[in-house]
Amino acid sequence: MRSIRLRILITLVVLAVAGVGGWQLLPSDKAQNKAITVGTTDVVSSLDPAGAYDAGSWALFGNVYQSLLTFKPSSVTPVPDAARECDFTDDQLTTYRCELRDNLTFANGHAMTGEDVKYSIDRVLAIKSDVGPGPLFGTLESVEADGLTVTFHLVSRDATFPLKIATGAGSIVDHSRYPADQLRADNAVDGSGPYILKTYTAGSAAHLVPNPAYHGAISETGGPVDIAYFEQSADLAAAWKAKEVDVTHRQLPPALIAGLDSGQDDIVVNESDGAEIRNLVFNVRDGSPMADVAVRRAVAAVVDRPKIVTTAYASTVDPLYSLIPQGITSHHTAFFDAYPKPDPEEAARLLANAGIETPVRFTLAHATGGSAAPEADELREQLESTGLFKVKIVEKEWQDFQKGYSAGDFDAYTVGWVPDFPDPDNFIQPLIGANSALHSGYKSAHVDALIKSTQQYSDRGMAADAFTSLQRTAAKDIPILPLWQKKDYVLSSVDVTGSQYLSDGTGVWRLWELAWV
Repeated sequence: MRSIRLRILITLVVLAVAGVGGWQLLPSDKAQNKAITVGTTDVVSSLDPAGAYDAGSWALFGNVYQSLLTFKPSSVTPVPDAARECDFTDDQLTTYRCELRDNLTFANGHAMTGEDVKYSIDRVLAIKSDVGPGPLFGTLESVEADGLTVTFHLVSRDATFPLKIATGAGSIVDHSRYPADQLRADNAVDGSGPYILKTYTAGSAAHLVPNPAYHGAISETGGPVDIAYFEQSADLAAAWKAKEVDVTHRQLPPALIAGLDSGQDDIVVNESDGAEIRNLVFNVRDGSPMADVAVRRAVAAVVDRPKIVTTAYASTVDPLYSLIPQGITSHHTAFFDAYPKPDPEEAARLLANAGIETPVRFTLAHATGGSAAPEADELREQLESTGLFKVKIVEKEWQDFQKGYSAGDFDAYTVGWVPDFPDPDNFIQPLIGANSALHSGYKSAHVDALIKSTQQYSDRGMAADAFTSLQRTAAKDIPILPLWQKKDYVLSSVDVTGSQYLSDGTGVWRLWELAWV
């Protein structure tokens, strides 16, 4: 998912106070009604599930909405949440049926039925928001509802479909509170998740309280939580240092992460192998200089990932040469094979052979916040130092940035991606498949056929060859260029327990795991 969302292994938990393991497990009675404040730079683009496909929005959705299925921490297999059970009804993997739990209600007291599930999915497809999750449902043909039974009919085999409805795209809304053909415009939520959104100020704060009517996969809903949203990583860092937030997740400045001292006695540091990646996306529509594959290949021949890692990210990320990150099935370094090291001479040859006049002038856009600006500066320096390119950097607020690249306003743009679900398909289909969530304009019948072939296997290892072919094709066509992947960090004060369970690197926030010591 855009950051603009798997198998995650918690590799380090630093509990630097002697004996903390014994007493951290059981919260005391003090201040149980005081909200724990979680700070992040991942802002919410919409409270309506039909209008958001980004990390900040989905982190919130997983707490205030239910989906039919959900993921337990570090699990690759979804489990029932709003559903009592779900399964394919045929060997062709084209009919998927779920039975809802009995007596489910939304937080507003309205009963939930299969019609609400059907309505929720149908409106995602009907509204077709440019920044919505519709691309995930490319194989869905229709939805039927009968009482508590929901049946999904697919146009082709799709073993990944259960994973997709376990994400924010499958959030179930109250059909009486959400318009069928447009996004809900107010700052309210009517869901059935473990939390109720009591107050919300866009780009600033959210206040959540436990939902006493919740009935689903988790047994306890935790205590109240305040979410503080920050525009800049430096602002989040300042709030953390001033102890204005109790927990932080995404994105502290790289220098702060790199300088963490495991000997500090007042913080808890949780580090997990993550699958968050970042790509340089090319607008291949007619009229953009990136429409010519020779230009895209020339850029790929120049980019120096290790230098980006050290200069913009203080070595807190790792160079990535694959669409699918390390640690995920079917990782393949196709881009290293094609472009093993920065080679300006090869870039010049590619442009000359294509008859392209230099310097090639283009815009490079990024969203405000994080290390996007120094990253863009480094990319510009690398490209312009060859004399082959002239780069104009464009910086936009997140929502304006989304609208801009969706409309084709930029020639190239950098976008982070947090996996939606634990499968290599999520790094391929939404990024380079038909109706890409990145809106690059890239279309390939060959790629779409390969994607379809990967989705037919319940045994995901059997799709490895097709995923390799997909990545080799992407390295040849260069609709996007992978730059890096990073680990996931959650910091908390020693007064908070459960921070090690807040995130497993998939973009899901388990706020109900947080409690006071």
